[in-house]
Amino acid sequence: MTPIDWTIIIIYLLAVVGLGVAAGLIHRKGETGGEGGHYFLAGNTLGWPVIGLAMFAANISTVHLVSLAEAAYKFGLVFGNFEWLAGGTLILLSLFFAPLYLRSRVATLPDFLERRFNRGCRDVLSVVSLFSAIVIHMGVALYTAAWVLRGILGLAPGATILGIDALLLFITVLGLLTGAYTMFGGLLAVVWTESVQTILLLLGALTIAIVGYLKVGGWQEMAHTLASHPHPLSTVPGSGVDWGTGNFLSMVRDASDPSGIAWYSILLGYPVIGIWYWCCDQTIVQRVLAAKDEKHARLGPLFCAFLKIWPVFLFVLPGVMCVALVQQGAFGGAAPQTAADTFSFLIMHLLPVGLKGLVAAAMLAAAMQTCSAALNSTATLVAYDIFKRYKPGLSDRSLVRIGKWTTVFGTLLAIASSPLFGHYTTIFEGINKLITFVAPPITAVFLVGVFWSRPAGKAAFTTLVAGMILGATIFVLDWMGIHRGDYMLMAFLLFVLCIAIMAIHTTIFPEPVKDEARPLIWEKWSEPVRQRCGSGLSDYRLLSGLVATVFVLLYIVFR
Repeated sequence: MTPIDWTIIIIYLLAVVGLGVAAGLIHRKGETGGEGGHYFLAGNTLGWPVIGLAMFAANISTVHLVSLAEAAYKFGLVFGNFEWLAGGTLILLSLFFAPLYLRSRVATLPDFLERRFNRGCRDVLSVVSLFSAIVIHMGVALYTAAWVLRGILGLAPGATILGIDALLLFITVLGLLTGAYTMFGGLLAVVWTESVQTILLLLGALTIAIVGYLKVGGWQEMAHTLASHPHPLSTVPGSGVDWGTGNFLSMVRDASDPSGIAWYSILLGYPVIGIWYWCCDQTIVQRVLAAKDEKHARLGPLFCAFLKIWPVFLFVLPGVMCVALVQQGAFGGAAPQTAADTFSFLIMHLLPVGLKGLVAAAMLAAAMQTCSAALNSTATLVAYDIFKRYKPGLSDRSLVRIGKWTTVFGTLLAIASSPLFGHYTTIFEGINKLITFVAPPITAVFLVGVFWSRPAGKAAFTTLVAGMILGATIFVLDWMGIHRGDYMLMAFLLFVLCIAIMAIHTTIFPEPVKDEARPLIWEKWSEPVRQRCGSGLSDYRLLSGLVATVFVLLYIVFR
């Protein structure tokens, strides 16, 4: 890294913080929701392009750049399934969930769950949503960003700077900077900075992908190299990878694949975690809650679905290209020290002066945008689901003050929890295992709640509590190494068990559904599909079909 690269990074950091502060200076007290509505939901002013881009930005983080490249370096394109299957869950959000969320006019998803079921369900989801925002979204983003910066600086694991562990120092600095502009600007600062950062992130990843693709000699040459040369990790004892499968460029694998992601596991397990993440998680769905109207709330997720096509080519494929380039001797015999160093290795060996700094800034963008989204969601949850619940008379100004203090404490907790992800073999494994044990009961309750009118509050609460206890038990067993199985299949089995608990409880202990919950239930699954909203490509039904067709064609090509 040269002084030019570091100058670019510093200017970028200052610009992002400045943009976030500028957003905080723009007050729209005259719009719907007053000061609180502006701070937490951007005054319900978001159009579909900003919603789609902001959802994509909140999802894309250093987890993608680091962990997907790491997984691809070891196993090939198979982990790209987590990107392309997201298209199906985003269609569900557009067709079935978004209109109900807008109809209920809620600020948080726990609030929605209380209106559909009861206050106990709201409390459970509030706790889980806070855990998700601080640990799963922020913690892993800060950890992976710090790991990349360590690699760019050429520091060994465990290295120190001024007597402070380098990883902890990077985590702290990034966390504090992000917390500062998020606290001041609210959701408007989040979506503004996310929009800018996503463009920078994609430009950086695109640069890596194009330079790597040209250097490796194109698709056919890459495929030939992968099939005819030993893998760089083949000399590493206990790597656990079968380098003779010749399956690196395939998305569909069988049960014998060393990645542990068989086609049936991903087909059964991903919808469980995907529906929770894209349809029921406050950090992601908050952009939909801030939509101008139902049309924009429906079209935003579909725009995000189209954007989810590209991470496979921008974040996963570079890891595969890195394998082929090392096999070809393109780096003079050099190779990543570990698979987790793949993306930072590509930055340092493929890009010229200046571009290194730009892409490094993109890495920081990925971490900061995810953290800012999670922080604002945390502030919204604490302000509305905890304080306003017990003190309904709180003013907007008081709620905003509570949200800002929550941002401070949330930042500190995320910094403290980030190092936990070093426990897992790969970062991607860690985040998906956490989601696997959290998602099933929430997915079950939301799905059953919007499509079946009979279940009421007690059945939903029992399902959430029982599901969380089971998930926590399995997580502890996995963490201690007592039992480690196919975590995607485990997510599906937990989901089926939660559905059974809810159905049995509803049958044995029937309970009347409250009147205010009935508008939040689809009497027939076809009801939202029959509703017309827009024309041409702005018709969400036509656009949903187009999204589904594109992803089916992609799977046919990369099967």
